[in-house]
Amino acid sequence: MEGINLSTFFAGFSSAFYTIYAVQFLTRYPRTRFQTVLGYIFVVWALFNWKDIVISFPDLYTLEVLDGIMLIEGWSALTYTVFIFEITMPGWATWRKLCLFSVPFLLFTAAYVLWPSQMVINTYAVFLWCYAWTVIIIAFFKVRRYMRYIRQNYSNIDEIDISWLRPVFVFCILSQLLWLATSLIMNVYVDALYYILTILLWVMVLRYTRHFHPVVVPAVVPTVSAVVPSDSAAKDYPFKERLEQVINQDAIYLDKHLTLDDMAKAIGTNRTYMSDYFNNVVGKPFFDYVNQQRITRKSIPMMQAHPEYTLEYIAEQSGFGSISTFRRAFQRLMGKSPSQWRQDLAFEPREDSEVG
Repeated sequence: MEGINLSTFFAGFSSAFYTIYAVQFLTRYPRTRFQTVLGYIFVVWALFNWKDIVISFPDLYTLEVLDGIMLIEGWSALTYTVFIFEITMPGWATWRKLCLFSVPFLLFTAAYVLWPSQMVINTYAVFLWCYAWTVIIIAFFKVRRYMRYIRQNYSNIDEIDISWLRPVFVFCILSQLLWLATSLIMNVYVDALYYILTILLWVMVLRYTRHFHPVVVPAVVPTVSAVVPSDSAAKDYPFKERLEQVINQDAIYLDKHLTLDDMAKAIGTNRTYMSDYFNNVVGKPFFDYVNQQRITRKSIPMMQAHPEYTLEYIAEQSGFGSISTFRRAFQRLMGKSPSQWRQDLAFEPREDSEVG
């Protein structure tokens, strides 16, 4: 009875959690498409968890009931699909795609209704495991493509970055394993652990998507070979002098919303040619190049001349969209955090202090 009460408690807590955030997202105005999609995902999870409160009673907590519940809850895999694909491919979630992806779930549900056997349940469990891994593998490559695109085209990726999806994938795998365990093993303590893990998963999502605005990556990204020769590193770029001018004189890198398009227009060339130059001559994408200019030309001189300035102020004045991006970029370029670098600077001996 104690285990049942524990499972019921977590089911109720989870239900309240998803219901609150579903209402919060769907009543928000204005709201983005992604926030709307996330709101409906929480509606589905709220319904699943409210249902768990009912079946947690001892008379209903039987193997037959759990088999039926497993078939229903298996449909929640579609929420992971919608969530991951809507992030990596904004606009992906349509009713047509949802109906198409629902077909195998519908077939398994119909098969169990017509032939209620453990074989159907076991086959369904294998399908769900394979389905989950397929979605995660596809999403992994979609994330890589997405991140490569935004690093080549944006200097401020704070609100469009999806690198945080990697730990989310780990939580998805763990929650999938626990869900299969709760579906195949009647153990209320495993149920409770599953509720905790899934709440942690969605808390992580809520944290990283608070100001998230996904970017649509073109289905076909133009390759530089269609515009310029393949031996990019060996040829001359007529805009090199103009690029040095907008960097040295105009300090274009201080614009925290600077994009590859903006820089290409400023120097009178196209974005493909510009991207080719950064990747094949400079040896780094646009994002890393701009942040390097911000740090070496603005941040470091300010830290040297004004030790009283806060890192937040220095990051803002250097063109960074957030202090976290500034810290990551500084660490990557200098090999140490800005705080540690400034601390080391303070202890460096000055030439005028040397004794002759």
